[in-house]
Amino acid sequence: MERVSPKKQLGQHFLTDVRLAEKVAQSLSGWGNYPNLLEIGPGTGQLTRHLLHLPYRLWLAEVDQESIQYLLTHQIAEQEQMVGDFLRWTPTPCPDQANQACWGVVGNFPYHISTEIVFKVLEHHQQIGECVGMFQREVAQRICAPHGNKVYGITSVLTQAFFEAEYLFTVNEGAFFPPPKVKSGVLRLRNRWSPPPCDHRLLFRVVKAAFNQRRKMLSNALSQVLPEGFDDRMKILHLRAEQLPVQAFVELTLAVQEALSQQGSIPPKS
Repeated sequence: MERVSPKKQLGQHFLTDVRLAEKVAQSLSGWGNYPNLLEIGPGTGQLTRHLLHLPYRLWLAEVDQESIQYLLTHQIAEQEQMVGDFLRWTPTPCPDQANQACWGVVGNFPYHISTEIVFKVLEHHQQIGECVGMFQREVAQRICAPHGNKVYGITSVLTQAFFEAEYLFTVNEGAFFPPPKVKSGVLRLRNRWSPPPCDHRLLFRVVKAAFNQRRKMLSNALSQVLPEGFDDRMKILHLRAEQLPVQAFVELTLAVQEALSQQGSIPPKS
């Protein structure tokens, strides 16, 4: 097999710039001393070739059978390295307790599932030390946006609650085949190792409700989340969601959690 046909339904834009592939690989810092590295969407292996030289055990998440056959035929990867669909992947823990993390994640992410990829990383934050990914530029900027920024939103708050998010560099359309219609952005997420001390499911619920009606004051946007008679001790319910920093969302969730617990709605978090 000499070539792979990019498939629109899979959002495939194969990386063709060799120097860029090397730059993405070099953006991995090894944060958390993880031994395993998972590449999402290796395609024709342009990035994979550089990852093979790094001191990790490399795994590949790919669903395109034509791409898998290409990687195997050209001896870029072996069958036992393939893990299938990343969105169905469950990371195995490391027995070596000397490692803070067991996994790093990297890839030229398919744009249409890039946000889902981020939430999958958040789901397994306890085992993932670092994630370096190529996103549509607007998505990468949104993930890294500070509060008060017009693109600050759900993915900004939830990602930054668990990871330090750093926008590394912009990539032009010509680095891919076929070239996308938008520029790309590479960002690096590094685990904070201090997850929010609140109920994480409740945090997700609070943040999503706040931004689903982002033009309204929090008192209105969170009307279905706040318990009856909720005491606004933080004096923030007159604000809009984009005005709250990440830590304020965590503190608000803790306050809601405490109030619900007092009412017997949910048990206190241990």
